[in-house]
Amino acid sequence: MPAKKKKNKPLVGNALVKEVNRRIRLARTQWEAHNNTACRRERLRALELYETLSEAEKEKVPQTLRVWLRYRSEKYFGEGRKGNGANSKG
Repeated sequence: MPAKKKKNKPLVGNALVKEVNRRIRLARTQWEAHNNTACRRERLRALELYETLSEAEKEKVPQTLRVWLRYRSEKYFGEGRKGNGANSKG
């Protein structure tokens, strides 16, 4: 008997909010473990989903998670990020 294929239904409502929360928490876990590549990947996924939320749904995301997502996005992963100097020529 062949394996069942997952049917990816687009998330909506509370399921979408839960997935955003899960992805932000996973990104935070990766950040605390100093696993920057995995953190960046999960943060991008969380941010993409977060941007699809309506204003009312965004309010359902805990403030600590929203602040962490915004802070990490701007400070460490933003366009103006300078880097750690390892590749710069002094």
